[in-house]
Amino acid sequence: MKRVIKNGTVVSAEAAFQADLLIQDGCVSAVGQDLAVEGAEVTDAAGCFVLPGGIDVHTHFNIDVGIARSCDDFFSGTRAAACGGTTTIIDHMGFGPAGCSLHHQLEVYHRAAAGQAAIDYSFHGVIQHVDEKILEEMRAMVDVEGISSFKFYLTYGHKLNDTDALRVLTRLGQIGALATVHPENDAAIAARRAQLLAAGHGTPIDHARSRPLECEAEAIARMINLARLAGDAPLYIVHLSNGLGLEYLRLARTAGQPVWVETCPQYLLLDESHYLREDGLKYILSPPLRPRSELEKLWCGLIDGSIDTVATDHCTFPYQQRQQMAQNDFSRCPNGLPGVENRMALLFSEGVMKGRISVSRLVDLTSTMPAKLFGLWPRKGHLAVGADADVVIIDPRLSHTVRHADMHDNVDYSPYEGMTCQGMLVTTLSRGKVVAHEGQFTGAVGAGQFLARKPFDLALVQHGPFNSTFGV
Repeated sequence: MKRVIKNGTVVSAEAAFQADLLIQDGCVSAVGQDLAVEGAEVTDAAGCFVLPGGIDVHTHFNIDVGIARSCDDFFSGTRAAACGGTTTIIDHMGFGPAGCSLHHQLEVYHRAAAGQAAIDYSFHGVIQHVDEKILEEMRAMVDVEGISSFKFYLTYGHKLNDTDALRVLTRLGQIGALATVHPENDAAIAARRAQLLAAGHGTPIDHARSRPLECEAEAIARMINLARLAGDAPLYIVHLSNGLGLEYLRLARTAGQPVWVETCPQYLLLDESHYLREDGLKYILSPPLRPRSELEKLWCGLIDGSIDTVATDHCTFPYQQRQQMAQNDFSRCPNGLPGVENRMALLFSEGVMKGRISVSRLVDLTSTMPAKLFGLWPRKGHLAVGADADVVIIDPRLSHTVRHADMHDNVDYSPYEGMTCQGMLVTTLSRGKVVAHEGQFTGAVGAGQFLARKPFDLALVQHGPFNSTFGV
C-alpha cells in the first residue's frame, strides 16, 4: 500500500519544513515537494504538523506490584498509546520470583505482549538481585535478546544497596547497556513513613510528606557519584520530579559525565495540592507530586536541554480499588498514574502552543532522543527515508478537553480530567497503517512487533553545551 501525506509541516528534532511524505511498505520512501504517486492514498495535512510517532520509554503494562496488578494489559495500554500519538513503547518489566534470572522475566513479558500489543514494543531488563550469574547473564540479554537497558531500584522490596548498584553500573558500562535508575532514599522514606503513620497521619498528602524531594535528590547524587566510580558508566534517571535533582545532573554534565534524565507530564502539570482533594488517592505515585514551585524548574530543564526525554511512567490502578485498599493508610495504596494517551497532546498544548518549547524540541523529547538513547535509531525517531512510517498528524487549530469517558485505557479516571488542550491529534500511523483517527482506535490487537534494540551508543547522544534559548 502507498500513501502520500501532503501539504503538511514535517518536523524533525532540528527543523520544521513544508514537505510531502511518501509511505510505501510500512516505511518512509520519500520526503519532498509536490510528491505524486499513481495509486497512492492521499492524506491532506494542510495546516497541520507531521511528526514522527511518539516513543514512550517508561510504561508499566500488566505489572504485578505485589499488592495489586495494574489494570492495563498490553492491548489496552498500547491501544491508548496509539490514540495518543505514541507508536512505540518500552515497558519496564516488573519483579519476578525471588532469585529468578533475567531471562525469566523476559519470557513472562514476551508471553504477555505477543499477540496483544497494537503498536511496536520492547522491554527494559529488571535487576532485583545481584550475583555472578546475573552479571554474566546481562551480556546475553544485550547481544542475543536485544535488551540494551536495565532498571534497578533504590527503594521497594527488591532495592539494591550501594555495593550492588556499583557492580551493576560497572558491568552495564562494559557490555554496552544503559542503566536506568529509580532514585529514592529508602531508609529516609521508611523512617518518615513510620513516624507519620504512628502519629495517625495516613492521608494522601502524607504520602508526599513521607517522600520529600530531598529523598529523591540525594539518591540521584549518589548514583551520579557511583556511576563516576564505575568508570563513567552511562546513567539514565527516570521520572525526575524536582529541581534539586536536576541541579545535581547539570553539575555532572558540566563535569563531562554521561548522564541523562527523563521527566513526566504529571511533574510538569500537576502539583501536591491534588493530594488535598477529596479524590486525592487518585494521585498517589512515587516520587509524589511536588510543590508548584518545582514545576517551573522542570520546564526550564526542558527549555535549556538539561532534561532529555518526557515519558509517562504509565501504571494504572482503578480509583475504586485504591479506595478499597488504602482507606486511611496511604502506604497501602498501589502507586502509579495513567498518562500514555495524554502525553503528546499535553506537551504540544502546554509546551508548543504556549511558547515554552518549539515543535522540534517536542519531537526531540518524545521521539528522537528516546530512539537514540534506547537503541531504536535510525529505524525510529524521525521521518527520513528508510525509517518506519510512524507518523502523528497534529492540527494546531483544533482543541479538545481531556475526558476520561473518551479514553482508551482500562482505568476509571484521568488525572488530567477537564484540562483543555490546544491542538488535536488527528491521525496516528504505525508502520504506515492508520491505528487511530479523530479520537478512535482503528488498529488491531497484536499488530505490534517486538523490537530487539541495539547496544547503547554514546556517540549518538553526546551532550552539547547548555543553551538557555534551546527550543525557543
